[in-house]
Amino acid sequence: MLSDAPYSDLSPEAVLDAIEALGYRCDGRVLALNSYENRVYQVGIEDGTPVVAKFYRPGRWTDAAIREEHAFAAELAAQEIPVVAPLLRDGVSLHVHSGFRYAVFPRRGGRWPELGTGEDRLWVGRFLGRIHGVGRAARFEARARLSMDELGRKARDFVLEGDWMPDYLADKYADVTDALLEEVEVRADGWRGATLGRILGDCHRGNILWTDQGPHFVDLDDCSTGPAVQDLWMLLAGGQQEMRTQLRDLLEGYEQFLPFDRVEIALIEPLRALRMIHYSAWLARRWHDPAFPRAFPWFAEPRYWEEHYRALDEQLAAVTGPPLEL
Repeated sequence: MLSDAPYSDLSPEAVLDAIEALGYRCDGRVLALNSYENRVYQVGIEDGTPVVAKFYRPGRWTDAAIREEHAFAAELAAQEIPVVAPLLRDGVSLHVHSGFRYAVFPRRGGRWPELGTGEDRLWVGRFLGRIHGVGRAARFEARARLSMDELGRKARDFVLEGDWMPDYLADKYADVTDALLEEVEVRADGWRGATLGRILGDCHRGNILWTDQGPHFVDLDDCSTGPAVQDLWMLLAGGQQEMRTQLRDLLEGYEQFLPFDRVEIALIEPLRALRMIHYSAWLARRWHDPAFPRAFPWFAEPRYWEEHYRALDEQLAAVTGPPLEL
């Protein structure tokens, strides 16, 4: 399972066998859904609604960490917060079949959230406020804490230790990431004293689906302990004025349920910088998985690294500049 092809044994037949081992009667339909870190499939059920099966990447999370993810999702769902929690079989949510750990979820459809109106942003903000309220009521013990070292220095070093970029860029990349991380560490040390709690951790629009009944959150795979703003900043897009308007709307909804410490706004650009560095390291760490070269062929091209270097250089200016003001 920890080989260069961690999912090589996860055939459609193995997926069907895993679902039927839980007592479901499959109709033979298996549809791979858009997921790279894990493998996720929609599986047809005879005389029933299809289910979604998530097969966890071997070696990434401990069993205890996965169970905490499931428990957090169930806790949120019990408060009628729209998250997709795993289904239980005999009180168990985490299963094992042929060496693969997996969970089964109800299928929840929806569309990509535009968040183009103030009302849409208020709606999402209200749910995030409720999620963080529940998140602060208990602690994670086995799951990760948001870490500057993991997202920054270790990610940057992993990239530099590999043969990923053209030689003429390696020194430039080292210099710009050194400067960037020094500034991030000064400006985000201790997360500026922010209150930490259980958060979604990777709250981008791809993890939200929208229906006529509103938004719901579909993947808690990266839930962690961290500052509230980590679940807000990835929903912002555009120029300063656009992001200012978007953040005001999100916070108006959020603060109907939980106060937001304005000091966290200064973490937005440092967190963006860490994500940029970590994203390249994530691709590098997963490159041995055949799905990644197929999905991200540009990662191996000099042009990607040239654009990445320029983006990091621009982000250095954003980190050292004044934070977003409401």
